[in-house]
Amino acid sequence: MRLRTIVMAGLLALPLAAVAAEDPSVALLNQRLMALQADMQTADAASFEKLQALQAIATLSKAKRKELDHARYVAERRVAIAESAARTAVAAREVDQLERTRSDLLIEASRREVAKARQEAERLRMQSQIQAEEAERLRLAAEAETLARQDAETALTSVAGRQQQRLSAAQQNAAKLAREEAELVSGHKLPASRFNNRGEVFTFAGDAFAAGQAVLSAGAGNQAKALAEYLNIGKKGRVTIEAYDSATGVGQRRAQALKDALVAAGVGAARVQIAGKKAASTRARSAEVIIAP
Repeated sequence: MRLRTIVMAGLLALPLAAVAAEDPSVALLNQRLMALQADMQTADAASFEKLQALQAIATLSKAKRKELDHARYVAERRVAIAESAARTAVAAREVDQLERTRSDLLIEASRREVAKARQEAERLRMQSQIQAEEAERLRLAAEAETLARQDAETALTSVAGRQQQRLSAAQQNAAKLAREEAELVSGHKLPASRFNNRGEVFTFAGDAFAAGQAVLSAGAGNQAKALAEYLNIGKKGRVTIEAYDSATGVGQRRAQALKDALVAAGVGAARVQIAGKKAASTRARSAEVIIAP
């Protein structure tokens, strides 16, 4: 709540008319940030990201001409990150609310089922001589109720699936922004990456190490700095490094060298596991960094 108060105070304190005269993008970015704060759904979400965006806008408003383009880019990225983080938080809340609603519906259905069973037992006790046609009617009614409950379950599952897809899309967008921020802050490009069942996999290409050596090349070292920044921004999963070489033992030393580079750039050592593997010449001198989902 205190951080949210600071953000709101900052938004109200920033003079839109004064800064807009210098750079119209300042007013536009500030309006986007204030729109997040004015929206009841996003007002209490992503407070830290909003504060970072507010600080970036303030820096832009004071930037000198030679710093203006960089300051504007940083401010735009910070506002975009705040918007994405807020949307992600809202989507997560919607999923949680849907799960609670689903649980409430199941509990209520169970209570109704119990109450109906008791009533039915009492009715059967009192009408032990009921005709066979009445028994058949009750059987059909029970089947219809089961089908109706199954339909309700299917509908709830479908809605939950759509909400999960929205949340996943928002998270992937946040990851994209985090990659851009990591490259911006570190000043270097990240290695190529892909997603599979192991998580997000970054590949250091075959020129990452000299033949038979375990020392990172200059280019791979810069990629490691960018990757460390990415891991420190928002990726909190377990990290596994797998390095390869056709000679025994070299892959293990290469994995250790890559881990040392990440740790030196601020990644916690306990978070990183390493493994060296032998590989054919087509994969030798390469390494993969896997971030578990």
